[in-house]
Amino acid sequence: MPELPEVETVVRGLRPHLVGAQIREVTATVGRLRAPVDVASLGEACRGRTIRGLRRRAKFIVVDLGDGVGMLLHLGMTGTFRIVPRETPLTPYERVAWELADGRSWRFADVRRFGAVQVCALPPGGGDPEELSGLGPEPLSAGFDGAFLYAASRARERPVKTHIMDQAVVVGVGNIYASEALFRAEISPKRRSAALSRAAAERLALAIKAVLTDAIAAGGTTIGDFRHVDGSEGEFAVNLNVYGRHGFDCPRCGLTAGLRRIVQAGRSSFYCPRCQR
Repeated sequence: MPELPEVETVVRGLRPHLVGAQIREVTATVGRLRAPVDVASLGEACRGRTIRGLRRRAKFIVVDLGDGVGMLLHLGMTGTFRIVPRETPLTPYERVAWELADGRSWRFADVRRFGAVQVCALPPGGGDPEELSGLGPEPLSAGFDGAFLYAASRARERPVKTHIMDQAVVVGVGNIYASEALFRAEISPKRRSAALSRAAAERLALAIKAVLTDAIAAGGTTIGDFRHVDGSEGEFAVNLNVYGRHGFDCPRCGLTAGLRRIVQAGRSSFYCPRCQR
C-alpha cells in the first residue's frame, strides 16, 4: 500500500497540473470502491468548480474546491492517477474521471478497488475534514519529536513498531518506513514501547523524519503497483537497508545472513538482531 512518501509524491505531481483547473463533469465506471462512490453528489460538488489546492494529510489527498467544499481521496493498495487528453480511451481499471474545461481528463485507476473518492466539507483556515479527526501529528512537523514520542509511549506494552504505525500516535509511518526507521535508530521492532528511553525516543523520532524525507526526495518506493502521475516508479527501493532483505548480511554490522523477518500484527518486520536492541 502506498505510504506517506508515495502519497506526498503523487500530490506534488498533481498540483502543478490541477490547481487552477476547472472541472466540467465527473463520471464513474463503478458504484463502489472501498466505500460507495456517490456519483451524483460528486458531480454536484465538482461541476463548475475550480481546484483551489491539493494537500496531503496522513495517507489521504485533500482537494480544496472552494467555499468549504472538498474531496477526500485515498489510493488504497493499487490506486494511480493520470492526466490525459479527454479523447484518450479509458483503461479497464480507470474508475473515476474528472473532465476539465481545458480539454484534459484527470483519471483515477484502482485495480483492486480499495481506494476512496468522496465529497467532504472543509473547515475554514485550512483545517482537516471531520473524516480525518483523531489522527496524530504529521511526522515531518514540529509537533512530532522525541519528547512527544516518549510521552506517547508511556504505559504502552505493545511492540514499538506497532506503536509508531498507529495513526493516532503519528500518521503515515507505514510498514516499510517503520522497519527502516527502527534500523536507523538501532531499536528492535520487538522492544516494548514503554521501554523506550528518552534518548531512544529521540533517536527514533529523528530516524522517522530522516527516512521519510529521504524517501520523498527519491519519489517514494515502488514495490508492486505504485506509480507517479507520469507513470514512473519511486526510486527509494535501492536505499532500503532491511525491508524485504531477510537473510542478507547486515549493512551496518556485517552480520552474515543476519537480517531477520518476523510477523507483527499481521505485517512483516525486518531487522538485525545484533544491531537493534
